[in-house]
Amino acid sequence: MEGFTLDIVVNTRQGAVRGSSIAGIATFKGIPYAANPFGQDRFRPPQRVQAWDGVRDAFDYGPTAPKPGYAVPIDKLLSEPFIAGLDCLNLNVWSPDTGQANLPVMVWIHGGSFVNGSGAVPTYDGRRFARDGVVCVTINYRLGPHGFLYLGEGTADLGMLDQVAALAWVQENIAAFGGDPANVTIFGESAGAFSVCTLLAMPRAAGLFRRAILQSGAGHHALPPETSRLVGHYLAEKLEVEPTVGGLASVPLERIIAAQVELGNEALMQPDPARWREVFFNRMLFEPVIDGDILSTLPMKAVAAGASSDVDVLVGINSEEWRFFTVPNGVIDMINDDILAFAITAYGLSPAEALAVYREALPGASAGDLQAAVVTDWFFRIPAIRLAEAHAAGRGATYLYEMTWRSPQFGGRLGSCHALEIPFVFDNLDQEENRPLVGENPPQQLADAMHKAWVSFATHGDPGWPRYNPARRATMRFDAQSEVVDDPGSERRRLWEGKR
Repeated sequence: MEGFTLDIVVNTRQGAVRGSSIAGIATFKGIPYAANPFGQDRFRPPQRVQAWDGVRDAFDYGPTAPKPGYAVPIDKLLSEPFIAGLDCLNLNVWSPDTGQANLPVMVWIHGGSFVNGSGAVPTYDGRRFARDGVVCVTINYRLGPHGFLYLGEGTADLGMLDQVAALAWVQENIAAFGGDPANVTIFGESAGAFSVCTLLAMPRAAGLFRRAILQSGAGHHALPPETSRLVGHYLAEKLEVEPTVGGLASVPLERIIAAQVELGNEALMQPDPARWREVFFNRMLFEPVIDGDILSTLPMKAVAAGASSDVDVLVGINSEEWRFFTVPNGVIDMINDDILAFAITAYGLSPAEALAVYREALPGASAGDLQAAVVTDWFFRIPAIRLAEAHAAGRGATYLYEMTWRSPQFGGRLGSCHALEIPFVFDNLDQEENRPLVGENPPQQLADAMHKAWVSFATHGDPGWPRYNPARRATMRFDAQSEVVDDPGSERRRLWEGKR
């Protein structure tokens, strides 16, 4: 009976949906949580989807948000399905019991630098979460200029409002799929983790979730409106239109995406801080915008001021994040001592002091290795620690982790890089799509440990190790053999005090 498939129907507030049930796991794909966000609703907040008559089939993933796809060679490491259509504000649900089960719910927010990604990536298949008693949901949201560009008019942070709309859908409907709307955990990686922290800071998201997991992203990434308007002006120049909502809305989707790619390449190839402002450091053209309404301040500052202090938080990183962006393309071997010193200085550190600390931590490391470690700490490690420090003062529980298992790919040089933890968290190591990242025969015991911790946190608010506090700084280090370590990398942490 393992492969036997049954149709299963669930009633939502908008209408009935028909999914499939295989081996006791019910799957529903492509359910709209908001209306088509293009046409007359382009650059507008998400609108409620029209109710439908009859039963809507939910067997296949719905359209993905318009996006450019990953550039070479990242496209070889990450699966990036493209599904045509404009009804891209849709979600997917996996459930072990569509009765009145009151199961914990986990809502996955994908990464992709706010310009790529979708809930249809094979690695995000939620069957293993459902197998272990969790209702798993993956969502799409608007990307690039349609989701995160703010020109000083209209509504900012449309992509974030899409996420809020998806979470509101979960509150309204997830009980029909067996989930408990009072026990929702949001979790995401990279831009998805930045999104999670932004949701922690957004008043409009209050009450929509109980717990939050941030994988390789925290609360330091958002743009002031001036920088967003600057990016919008550059984009409009390329498109030869006025830098207004009306000007951009007159341009076909494909042309906007092509111009977006050109502009992104310019930002990478001509890294001038005077021209690009925060984009020079953040390396993303599009991020949540601090408009004063949807988002009133940097998410990290909001959490430090007490936002979502009652939410349980699990935050962490992979120990060598930045190698994902420098090993596959060979950039790591192009870094010399001058480039390394420039990077250290740009981040506000003293080259002499920083190099002494990093060389002691990484004996025999090349300039490229050291630069990758410095950027990893600036971009990921220190923000994760700062979030844990700030949140630990509140009522909600706080936990910190670090994945240290190193991928064997690229002769072992890829290391414990960005995105490496995702197939372990979802317990989907058996998928061929993950081979370019994790290699052959990755340790199943690591997937067992990480997946179990995520399920336990979503269920009970406790992943299985001591809470984080600034006195002990207990951190779970996930490897083939995992263990709790107090204050790992303490010298590097202290180096960044007052700087990040």
